[in-house]
Amino acid sequence: MKIIKNIAILLIAFLAISCGRSESNSEIKKVSSDDQEISINKDIIRISKTQFEGENMKLVSIAEKPFPTYIKTTGMIDVPPNSKAVISAFTGGYIKNSPLLIGDKVKKRQLLVTIENLEFVELQQEYLEISEQLTFLKSEYDRQEELFAEKISSKKSFLKAESDYKKTNAMYHGLRKKLQMLNINPASVEKGNLTSVSTIYSPISGSITNVNISTGIYVSPADKIMEIVNTDHIHLELRVFEKDVLKLKKEQKVIFRIPESTDKSFIGHIHLIGKSIDKNRTVQVHAHIDHAIEQNFIVGMFVEADIVIENNNAKALSEDTLVDVDGKSYVLILQSEDNESYSFVKKEIITGKTYNGFTEIKDDPSKDGDQFLLGGFNLISEEGASQGHSH
Repeated sequence: MKIIKNIAILLIAFLAISCGRSESNSEIKKVSSDDQEISINKDIIRISKTQFEGENMKLVSIAEKPFPTYIKTTGMIDVPPNSKAVISAFTGGYIKNSPLLIGDKVKKRQLLVTIENLEFVELQQEYLEISEQLTFLKSEYDRQEELFAEKISSKKSFLKAESDYKKTNAMYHGLRKKLQMLNINPASVEKGNLTSVSTIYSPISGSITNVNISTGIYVSPADKIMEIVNTDHIHLELRVFEKDVLKLKKEQKVIFRIPESTDKSFIGHIHLIGKSIDKNRTVQVHAHIDHAIEQNFIVGMFVEADIVIENNNAKALSEDTLVDVDGKSYVLILQSEDNESYSFVKKEIITGKTYNGFTEIKDDPSKDGDQFLLGGFNLISEEGASQGHSH
């Protein structure tokens, strides 16, 4: 309320100045409020140090700042295909136990979920039966081979023994592989330890990003049980339009933002450039993120990115030191200072590009060492409004 009161007082003062144009430009009008004083003539503004500090104004200088030429694009946070895993069951069954929740971190080969199905027991019984048959058929095959070699048995008998043995051997290894895929130990089964439970382990280390099951639910081999993402190799997947593709090079700097989450900018560099154009006439660009491990990025986040194709430096001021009045840009340059106040002169300035909070200064009316008022744009804009009113 205090700032609004001061601005109102300033506006009255500006109007008074504008209406009294016949007075000398060197005449100063003073407005005081609660021991805070601002004095104004046509081009000079005097601000008390109390007012200066109370409204968090600052003095800044012109500095060299980067004004890159860049390509604007969009994309998303992603990870390589081998850093994602969709968990499903090789055989259907009922969920017996699932101790994990979304956000939990898991290590490779850590237990994820157990599935129960009586068919697992039947599979193990079949495996045991085939295992016993194989022992007999191997013995018969060896016997027939000896007899055939000694010309005691016919070739037909030998070939039948060989066929039976090899067929049963193939079935044995097929069933053994099925048990291994269900994480049921064949050696344990051969000792008579049958189980109705299959255990699923994590194929990668990472974090649980999706869980689609609950205890007791039936899942089929086509169902997605859960998803795991490893963010150790998180990166950017950007889409660049065809017209800009020839400007791209590996290692070009990428400045990106996540508009839905933060105003902060992050840095990356181009790592791979796609070799084909999709139906939307864009090319996929893969960029690595600097210090990604230190950030809390989530796969799938939408990003806005600037790919820097050329770097240029120029004299610049913070955007908050300039104000537009009737299509022109103005600044307040410190003219003098005493124990109680600052005096500023208003100057028109020619500006160029704006980037990252700074505006390029093309026609600089200041001298080396000059300081500019940061945060006093209301003084210029209100004065411009009042002068416009007087005309």
